[in-house]
Amino acid sequence: MAEPMAGTPEPITRLIDAFHKLPGIGPKSAQRLAYHILRAPAAEAEALATALRDVKERIALCSQCCNITERDPCSYCTDPRRDTTVVCVVEQPLDILALERAGGFRGRYHVLHGVLNPMDGIGPEHLHIRELLKRLESGEVTEVIMATNPSLEGEATAMYLHRLTGPLGVRVTRLARGLPSGADLEYTDDVTLSRALEGRQAF
Repeated sequence: MAEPMAGTPEPITRLIDAFHKLPGIGPKSAQRLAYHILRAPAAEAEALATALRDVKERIALCSQCCNITERDPCSYCTDPRRDTTVVCVVEQPLDILALERAGGFRGRYHVLHGVLNPMDGIGPEHLHIRELLKRLESGEVTEVIMATNPSLEGEATAMYLHRLTGPLGVRVTRLARGLPSGADLEYTDDVTLSRALEGRQAF
């Protein structure tokens, strides 16, 4: 919790604490944001409050790919121009945006919403793995691309999924090693990501 100065009004203290809970926001940044909102016109503060409320009330997970969406199924799953036989598995919704920016991939996606991390208590039951396996049961999917980040946890998750999906007769591939070790897809440049996708390798 950010330490407020003595005499700080309680609503400001609560706002500082709320900002401080956001990832990457330290105590000083939380205070600056809170006082910015205090000085901002009422309309700006109301717009922020409305945007926050709408995100929680109107955004849900796609019942097919588990991507965030305002309508279910999402636009990727309902696009008839996308190849339904290829599914690219990613860690987070932001990874889809990175792959779409790179271009070249016209299949479907599946979002895990995390990776296996026993140290943090994250096991298979915390990820959207069951939904992925259900999609593969129909037999329509012929290839699954593991596009988890090239981190220790990402690699462990990809290997775990490979063991689950391999026996289903689905071709399992991995993004090529053009991706630097330890890097996140979100921050990878478009050319590197596009080449990694084109040069994906079989497990």
